[in-house]
Amino acid sequence: MFVITEINKAQAYKAFLLAGLNDHPDLFRLTVADEQDAPFPTSGTADSFTLMAADEAGNWLGVVSFEREGRNRQKLRHKGLLFRMYVAKAAAGQGVGRALIEAVIGRARLLPDLKQINLTVVGHNTRALHLYESIGFMRYGTEPNALKMNGIYTDEVFYQLILEKD
Repeated sequence: MFVITEINKAQAYKAFLLAGLNDHPDLFRLTVADEQDAPFPTSGTADSFTLMAADEAGNWLGVVSFEREGRNRQKLRHKGLLFRMYVAKAAAGQGVGRALIEAVIGRARLLPDLKQINLTVVGHNTRALHLYESIGFMRYGTEPNALKMNGIYTDEVFYQLILEKD
């Protein structure tokens, strides 16, 4: 059993995400060095938030962030971005990722004029690809050789979930 809540605990978040970057460096577009001095990813508003899943003892199981695109650009405000999704290895396969994504979608549906949620996934992260597709995200493109790590190039896959059609 787990609970999903909004967080703004920068130090605890950073420690949790850095553990994920260390455990799975090939599944993120970030590196440990990128994240080391980075600010907390969201601002804690309706348009920009980070959610955490924790077990009954308070142990962190997963995190995800969301931000409306086009903070200062009206032509982009119909889109949101789901990003920095990570579920701890010990919690994989227990529904934590699905619950976090569904919580983001639920909150995003409450935002006025938000029509779609976009995200990217490292191309070889088959578990994530299947999860997003099972929730209803549609693949709309692939950028070949988008990421380079230790001399190896990896594709990045682009997904979109349409919340409401005009």
